[in-house]
Amino acid sequence: MNHEKEAQFTSAGTNINEVKQKNADAGLSYNEVKALLARSGGHGTSIYSDTNTEEVKQDIHKHQQ
Repeated sequence: MNHEKEAQFTSAGTNINEVKQKNADAGLSYNEVKALLARSGGHGTSIYSDTNTEEVKQDIHKHQQ
């Protein structure tokens, strides 16, 4: 018997490949949701943001003059 086939099920009988496929089809991962919130202004997500804060500060100061 193929070793890959043996490793396909847990000791409880759960089909590992089926679970992985269902997880992949379930939608966004936790980290993908955090990144999406950071880009769209979620509260407390600034550490995940790709916004250049220095660029924003310069833009603000440029408009204040």
